[in-house]
Amino acid sequence: MRGRLFRLVAATASLVLIAFLVPLALLVRDVAADRATAAATTAAQSLAPVVAAADKATVGLTLAQIQSTSRYPVTVFWPDGHLLGTPATRSHAVELAARGRSITVQAPGGREILIAVQGGAGGTSVVRTFVTDAQLRAGVARAWLILGLLGAGLLAVGLVVADRIARSMLGPVTALAALSHRLSAGDLDARVHPGGPSEIRDVGAALNHLAGRIADLLAGEREAAADLSHRLRTPLTALRLETETLRDPAEAERITAVVDALERTVTRIIQDTRHPHHRAGVHCDARQVLTERVEFWSALADEQDRAVTTTLPDGPLPVATGRDELAAAVDALLENVFAHTPEGTAFSVTLEAVSGGARIVVGDDGPGLPAGDLPARGRSTAASTGLGLDIARRTADTAGGTIDLGASPGGGAQISLTLPEPPATP
Repeated sequence: MRGRLFRLVAATASLVLIAFLVPLALLVRDVAADRATAAATTAAQSLAPVVAAADKATVGLTLAQIQSTSRYPVTVFWPDGHLLGTPATRSHAVELAARGRSITVQAPGGREILIAVQGGAGGTSVVRTFVTDAQLRAGVARAWLILGLLGAGLLAVGLVVADRIARSMLGPVTALAALSHRLSAGDLDARVHPGGPSEIRDVGAALNHLAGRIADLLAGEREAAADLSHRLRTPLTALRLETETLRDPAEAERITAVVDALERTVTRIIQDTRHPHHRAGVHCDARQVLTERVEFWSALADEQDRAVTTTLPDGPLPVATGRDELAAAVDALLENVFAHTPEGTAFSVTLEAVSGGARIVVGDDGPGLPAGDLPARGRSTAASTGLGLDIARRTADTAGGTIDLGASPGGGAQISLTLPEPPATP
């Protein structure tokens, strides 16, 4: 913006100065020429009465006196063809003036002024003076130089003023941009001191108010989520007490493990809502997490006669996300299969290493995704919590990965969750 305003002022000022100085320069040139012509004409006219009334000797004395004080050469052409004064050619203009008409004509090297003098013996005499081009332009170059310097000075002043105005506007705008970047980075305490023109001050005040409003809304949302999570601890405690009354030790151990995982998730929700940020350095073994979650869902798959195909790497495969977060994401992907495909539909779970991380692929042989609406399987329905695949998508976004929805080789849906590997420890 500063450069554009600078160029705009430069162009506008240049046009105004050109429109003002060019006519003024031409006027100065014409005034100088008219001044020199008038001075030469005065010198010639001062001799005309003497030529008309006196003899040649008197005219010669007067002419010598005039030439001693005048810068312009004076010549008198007599009717008999003789001349007196500065030698000059009897041109066609002189012949025309000899007919009784005073004229001024352009001649090579300057301007010729001819005064017709009538009333003398023998006919009309002509008094001639000549103004050179240098005399016609005397002082013009200096005046043009002064005008040029004046124009350059005015242009420089205009550009300095434009730069000051641009700085006064650019500073507050830059501060507003910096505030928006800080807010987008999560610094909700950032504020700006409104400055500059009234419009920019209004924008700064509105942005400060918006930042405060966002902070208030997020604080309320975090407190509500934390409060809800705390409330979940009561039924979790009751559920844990119920598991202790089970007579089957294996069943009690399995349900207790589920309750422990759920309690860890609730604790993590409380921590994340109060301090929402990605924890640097957190990682887990994707193979181990996937093995545990597939084993958990296999019991329900057996009850619904679903064939499960699992493909896992031989060794550990670390990814840059927490164990609980990855478990929740895998549960969301598998729950999506059970919720949106009929019983008996086979599905597969694949974990593979890719460049810079790992990819989890969950595919099924169900009806697939609606045509032209791939994210539909991630939306809430009347029987769902409304989270859909948002848990898996949020896990991918937080870790810096991606989630893709498409079609499986069997014609059903296929969801791929790609996660980066953890950064190397220095």
